[in-house]
Amino acid sequence: QVQLVESGGGLVQPGGSLRLSCAASGRIVSIYTMGWYRQAPGKQRELVASITSGRSTNYADSVKGRFTISRDNAKNTVYLQMNSLKPEDTAVYYCNRITAPWVWGQGTQVTVSS
Repeated sequence: QVQLVESGGGLVQPGGSLRLSCAASGRIVSIYTMGWYRQAPGKQRELVASITSGRSTNYADSVKGRFTISRDNAKNTVYLQMNSLKPEDTAVYYCNRITAPWVWGQGTQVTVSS
């Protein structure tokens, strides 16, 4: 069973930065396309960034140019660097496999507010 543990969230002012981490255990995730998702209160979960096993990346228009997804296969970890944060980025952030998602982790809360 794969366990996904997200961390790195917090309270940040608009324009600030955060780096989220997603540590996977129970299975090597380097062969899978992984994604970062977010869910804001009252809204559906949405995919914001994805990275293939070959490190090709894709981003939602709302975060393009501000967020960067990466992976460290040696650490079985996926990262999301978030810059120029906006209040509308406030959400709980999750990571998971794109195809046939595993059990979701707890997520990490990101709050962008002055």
